[in-house]
Amino acid sequence: MKISLRQSRATRSRLSMPTPWLLTLASLTSISQAITFNSISDANLDTSQLGRVGIAGDFSGISLYQYEGQSEQPFNTNGSGQLLTRLPNGLFVSLLEADASIQTMCLFQGQVILGGNFTSLGGVQSPGIASYDPNTSKVTPLANLSGQVNSLYCDDSAGKVYVGGSFRAADSTNAITWLASKSWASLPFAGFNGPVSSIAKAPSGHIIFGGSFTGLGNTSAPSTPDGQVINLSTATIEADQGTSTAGFSDPKNIVCKTDGVDGAGNTWLLQDNTPGAWRATFNYGFEPTKLRLWNTHQDGRGTRTWRFTAQPINGIMNFTYIDPATKQNLTCTSECPLSNDPSVKFQDFHFVNTIGMNAFRIDVSAWYGSGGGLDGIQLLQDDIFAFAINDFNEPSCANTSTPSEATTTGPWNVTASGQSSSQYLSAQLSKPVASDAASVVFYPDIRESGDYIIKLYTPGCLQDNTCSQRGQISVSGTLTSAGANRTLDPRILYQTNEFDKYDQLQIGSVDASSSSFRPSITMTPVPGQAQSIPGNNFVMVAQRVGFEMINSTGGLNGLFEYDPSRATVDTSDFSSSAFIKLGSSFSNTSAVTSLVATNDRTFVGGNFTSNDVRNIVAVDNNGQTLALDGGLNGEVLSMYLSDNQLFVGGRFNNTRQGSTAGLSNIARFDSTINQWAALGAGVDGTVISIVPTTLNLSSSTTEDVITLTGDFTHLLPFGNNAAVEVTGFAVWVKSQSNWLQNLNTTTPLVDGVFSTSLAVSDNETFYAGSISSELLRAYGAVTLSNGFDNFPINIHPPTDVSNSSSTGLSKRESLLNSTETVAGVVAGVFYESDGKNITVLGGHFVANASNGSTIYNLAFIDGADSNTVTGLGTEISQDSVFLSLDVQGDNLFAGGRVNGTARGSVVNGLISYSLASKSFNTQPPALDGTDVIVSSVNVRPKSGDVYVGGSFDKAGSLPCPSVCLFSTGSNQWNRPGFELGGAVNCMMWSSNSVLLAGGNLTINNTAAYLASYDASGSHWSTFSGASALPGPVNALTAASSDGGQVWVSGNESNGSTYVMKYDGSSWKSAGIALDQSTVISSLQMFTITESHDSSDLIASDQVLLMTGSIGIPGFGTASSAIFNGTTIQPYALTSNDDGTAGSISRIFVQNENFFTPTSGGMPLVFVALIGLAISLGLMVLIVLAGLALDRYRKKREGYIPAPTSMFDRGSGMQRIPPHELLQSLNQGRPGVPQV
Repeated sequence: MKISLRQSRATRSRLSMPTPWLLTLASLTSISQAITFNSISDANLDTSQLGRVGIAGDFSGISLYQYEGQSEQPFNTNGSGQLLTRLPNGLFVSLLEADASIQTMCLFQGQVILGGNFTSLGGVQSPGIASYDPNTSKVTPLANLSGQVNSLYCDDSAGKVYVGGSFRAADSTNAITWLASKSWASLPFAGFNGPVSSIAKAPSGHIIFGGSFTGLGNTSAPSTPDGQVINLSTATIEADQGTSTAGFSDPKNIVCKTDGVDGAGNTWLLQDNTPGAWRATFNYGFEPTKLRLWNTHQDGRGTRTWRFTAQPINGIMNFTYIDPATKQNLTCTSECPLSNDPSVKFQDFHFVNTIGMNAFRIDVSAWYGSGGGLDGIQLLQDDIFAFAINDFNEPSCANTSTPSEATTTGPWNVTASGQSSSQYLSAQLSKPVASDAASVVFYPDIRESGDYIIKLYTPGCLQDNTCSQRGQISVSGTLTSAGANRTLDPRILYQTNEFDKYDQLQIGSVDASSSSFRPSITMTPVPGQAQSIPGNNFVMVAQRVGFEMINSTGGLNGLFEYDPSRATVDTSDFSSSAFIKLGSSFSNTSAVTSLVATNDRTFVGGNFTSNDVRNIVAVDNNGQTLALDGGLNGEVLSMYLSDNQLFVGGRFNNTRQGSTAGLSNIARFDSTINQWAALGAGVDGTVISIVPTTLNLSSSTTEDVITLTGDFTHLLPFGNNAAVEVTGFAVWVKSQSNWLQNLNTTTPLVDGVFSTSLAVSDNETFYAGSISSELLRAYGAVTLSNGFDNFPINIHPPTDVSNSSSTGLSKRESLLNSTETVAGVVAGVFYESDGKNITVLGGHFVANASNGSTIYNLAFIDGADSNTVTGLGTEISQDSVFLSLDVQGDNLFAGGRVNGTARGSVVNGLISYSLASKSFNTQPPALDGTDVIVSSVNVRPKSGDVYVGGSFDKAGSLPCPSVCLFSTGSNQWNRPGFELGGAVNCMMWSSNSVLLAGGNLTINNTAAYLASYDASGSHWSTFSGASALPGPVNALTAASSDGGQVWVSGNESNGSTYVMKYDGSSWKSAGIALDQSTVISSLQMFTITESHDSSDLIASDQVLLMTGSIGIPGFGTASSAIFNGTTIQPYALTSNDDGTAGSISRIFVQNENFFTPTSGGMPLVFVALIGLAISLGLMVLIVLAGLALDRYRKKREGYIPAPTSMFDRGSGMQRIPPHELLQSLNQGRPGVPQV
């Protein structure tokens, strides 16, 4: 039979149909005019002669490779996100990559507006917000917004997008609008003094804002401006045309000199009557607000006029200043004056424009006396920063007892600024990361107590090429000396941003620095992170924290109602708003996190309490508050409305009244009956987001489902459903009132993170998040027949496998190393005899037996007994790993890293088990050696001999290294030849008498990677030309039906993977480039039903199938791939529950007829009947021909019919004379008749 991949040929294949399990997507072949998905041609594997076919591996889900865009790429765990859609087969596929999460989306005039905390979207620098054109796939940044966008509301009719978050844009903070004219427009109230979390349009048409704010307004300058001194002492200071006079030539003389005293070492002078310049270059950026200059009076000299040029913009700055003589407020640009009055100690010049710079120059154009010069210079700013690099913090001369500073622990190094605003610290930490491996504590110089926005700045990872090594950090702090909000609760942040960003840590009270108290912010790495970051090291960066004082109208508490028809906002009208009044009833420090509006009400969720409601409430069209049974007893983080059902997620476990059990972090409110209900019994951790989608769990019915993403690890048990382990992602099937994992039906594998979704049209939906999906959820083994299906067994992954590898496969540096990370099903075999039908699966796994017991590593499925599942029991160690299975007669021989006791005998590496009696046989004497492992068990064709290969030295007391022969007839071990040594990775019979063995071998102490054993002569030899192989053979298979040609694969000394073919006379390389990470676990030739172009390596009606973890350049990994002699193409893709790529160990079949093509004719019974009819017809023709020939002969010889009438006999005899009768007896017969 043919395995079909094309839609047109998949009508009988449940897994190959156009709508296999997700929303019917016939129209999704082209989501828009630009987004198309190219289908992949069929593999056309011919399995008709193989009987039953199984696939073994380490995976939780599997798919055929059907469309470009499919991959084994795991879902992101480092905080980065994707814009997703679906392929025609229902799998999720990424349209865009973001360097952080996409939090919100809306559709505006045909464009998808995306907001989040990303700095890059689709490789385009897009801080916080961008638009995506589905028709062109173009990303356009909505420029000049800095920060994070949490919520969007697109109002097409009004021609604007309402944007909320924690950001600054134009002259607004945290809320603004984007117009159809592609420009920002501030709202009449200039934003909020705290972040906005959600925006909705109420039934009244008013825009409702929810968040953590207490008033309208913007940031403000401190009451004492220009408070922080920019550190000039660590800058690179230079001068042009400076004097050569000793004591006055060093331009550094005037840094940190605030007393205005002339003299050597205190004054910098220019050459006589010569213009010149004083220059400073910094390793960080700043935005100065004031310049203070001390003029010199040394020897009657001094600076008369000057100008200030900022770099890198090379712009001359404008200033305002007070003339010391007239006391008037004046401006200057290119010729700013400096007084020569000795009574004027210094002069202050205020920057008209706030401009970022990292260098500047002061050009002296006119002077007093013989030349210009200065006694001191100071640059100041409003911004309050604390840098991780102390050279950038305030200098010792800053006239403050608490200058900004930072303390560090750990292996920090200074990193060049690159495209960032300043140099920063980087620490490279070994994995798994410890929380105390490194730390930075920032101490800002807070001059006055008040409410501040606290921001943490993180440099982008592209400039230092550390994106793949960055991960999560924990940020905490101490903000006030006393009080309920004294500390900043730890926050987990990602540092995977490609470009510079800042995270808003807190908005609230901060006490001024003093000798007894200093506010502080602490950064440490999040411990662990071994799985989310490749390689051996984790990189953490630290740059700076900033504090911005805020000012507001007050009067709000997390809710604001805005009437777009009014051009101004009157704070005196606050009392007329039902939403503002509701917010004012909340307790202090309340926050609104989610808003959902319907035709008659608006739901409000968050972290708030009042006399009547808690954490969730609704406001109807009449402005009345609906208490929703008093609300929930914990914080609400996300809401989704489906018809009259409101799904609510967060941190809670019941209603406020305690009236509904099972509401653990997820609940459902029915607005038609005003009643709460549980989803099962909930989950064991926080639910952060709720996103709807659809699944097709049958051949024709589409199911609406709800996905949950959060910080939970289990679906809690309820009814007859046990607890289910998950990784922060769950799917609730509404029609079944149950979790997807609990359904006793074929289901897909979907795992990862969803943050939001957007219906682009009636049948098109975009998703934000990062998802790994496969067509079929199945652990470890599947059947193959017109697509994939499950074996009737429930298999689970083991719990004792090392986390050193994301896949159960590893490069075979040694057999021991290769088994330490093995998980899943490694081998399988089908057994049929005397009405028995047993499937055997072996590997390293846990399974459920039919009687309720637990099975470890070797399972039997009895198809003749209602698919009863059994195992070995407790005789064999649970740590065992089975690597190879084969059947001789009714006996199973299973080898691997196996230990235990069976029927009183110690077993090591191999067991013998009777499939007929379902019990252990008398065991062969145990194998012996250091770390015994059997990698291959092969029964010699047409014999009772079982050949065992691997890593061992003895069989019982018999010296028998590498390969040993167990004779089932005599029940004893025999050594097959004396030449072989080393570790065997794989074996196969190329004929009835020739065994091939691959591995790291020796023949008579000479290294060999492929050996041949002649059973008739009991002799090992190096396979013909095997010296051309570049490394040990890990997998091999016959390349021709007679076994005279062989395919092999292995690893070269540099770790790369090779694939080569022996064509009967010489070795040839496959000539395919594979990624360094490639592991090939098995090779198998297949005939195909449709020919490809022929090549020197593979005939046109054959292909080579590779399994393992195949790294294909430009694609990624595939668990199996097909090579047709010229090109390699993925065949099957797998994933694990944690989102990592899976692997396929091998394909096992009932009949080893890989080289027998399909006849293409009618069934055999009809062929036999037709043949019989033809045979009978031929026989009749032969008989008729013989009769005709005999008749002709007789006629030539003169035979005539004998008379038959009795009445004339007498008369006849009388007419013949006797002498004639006697004469005729002497006449001879005539010759042979002539024709």
